[in-house]
Amino acid sequence: MSECTHDCSSCGVDCASRKEASDSLIPQNEYSSIKKVIAVVSGKGGVGKSMVTSLLAVAAHNKGKSVAVLDADITGPSIPKAFGVHERAMQNELGILPAQTKTGIKLMSTNLLLENEDDPVVWRGPVISGMINQFWSDVVWGDVDYMFVDMPPGTGDVPLTVFQSLPIAGIVVVTTPQDLVTLIVKKAYKMAKMMNVPILGIIENMSYFECDECGKKHYLYGESKLESVADELGVDVLARLPIEPVNAKMVDGGTVELANTDHIEAAVDAIMEKLDD
Repeated sequence: MSECTHDCSSCGVDCASRKEASDSLIPQNEYSSIKKVIAVVSGKGGVGKSMVTSLLAVAAHNKGKSVAVLDADITGPSIPKAFGVHERAMQNELGILPAQTKTGIKLMSTNLLLENEDDPVVWRGPVISGMINQFWSDVVWGDVDYMFVDMPPGTGDVPLTVFQSLPIAGIVVVTTPQDLVTLIVKKAYKMAKMMNVPILGIIENMSYFECDECGKKHYLYGESKLESVADELGVDVLARLPIEPVNAKMVDGGTVELANTDHIEAAVDAIMEKLDD
């Protein structure tokens, strides 16, 4: 037997480490059937992670898939606003019912449980982690092909809870073309490796701005270092997303389902191909 690399994503051996990781997963609601769970992460805030999560969900739904979004950013939820969902979540004898967007994407977020959606969530780590587990085990998700988990930035309690408790099929790292890119990507990469979670690839947001009149690309944040970092880590670049003010306006206005997903469709195709192999 070859020496263990502690990377379960590339190993098929049914060893003690794999069993230990599997045993820590919490059961999903008995009325849910979620096939693939994808966590969207970033090493820092301000990179447009929630927008990327929303666009991935919309693009996957446009391909005929049943899609859900679990908003794991408990203290700073933004997914309901992006989809224009403001009513509170309901509950019946089976459990908590996810909200549904106009096109049928299922959502769950702390904003859907608050009396007022602009009320602050001032909770300690264990309570926040418990809420993540509730979103998985107590919500009646039904049949879902792909669930995208919008993670808070960084490598704290919530990412740890998600990686340990949910059957994450892989992560997508969101970053921007700035000097911090190396540090940001490597932090997310190393945490995923520590938790034996496969890395599906990197999406660079705000990569460039394309002029409507001349069609020329302007790299407002300087030359990207993403390719060299991706090569060093051995991960794929899934997409380079331009700055699109129209899309940003749609997210702010709750109409992300009408946004242009042309630039992210190849990333969704690549994710589906990796997970369906």
